[in-house]
Amino acid sequence: MTSFVQNVTFDCADAYTLARFWSEVTGQPVSEEDQPGDPEALVSLPSGVDLVFCQVPEGKTVKNRVHVCLRPDEGPRDAEVERLLGIGASLVADKRNPDGTGWAVLADPEGNEFCVLRGRAEVEAGPAH
Repeated sequence: MTSFVQNVTFDCADAYTLARFWSEVTGQPVSEEDQPGDPEALVSLPSGVDLVFCQVPEGKTVKNRVHVCLRPDEGPRDAEVERLLGIGASLVADKRNPDGTGWAVLADPEGNEFCVLRGRAEVEAGPAH
C-alpha cells in the first residue's frame, strides 16, 4: 500500500490573503467558496494537490521543516524570482551559482519559505559555461 499527497497546508494569520498570494504564484484561483476573513482557504493545483491555508493564532518563529519547491513552467528561474518578488515574496537566501545551477530561497508574505529552481528549458540545456 502507498499514499499520495492530497494537500500541503500552510499555517498563517490571514488564510484568504495568503491564498491569494499563492493563487498568483501558481496561476490557479482561490476556491469560489472562500471569502476574506474565512479561517481556511484553498487553491487547487492541476496536479490534484491542494494548497490549504489555515488561520492559526501564533506567528512563524523558526525555519520551515517542510517547504515547497517551484520550477517555472516557462522562462528562466531568475525571471520567475523577479516576478515573485514583485507580487510580495522576499529573498531569504540566494543559492544561485555562476554556472546557472542552484536555486533561490524566498518567503511568502507570512514568512513561509519556498525555493525557486531552474526552469524546464534551463534544466534541459544543462549548466551554463
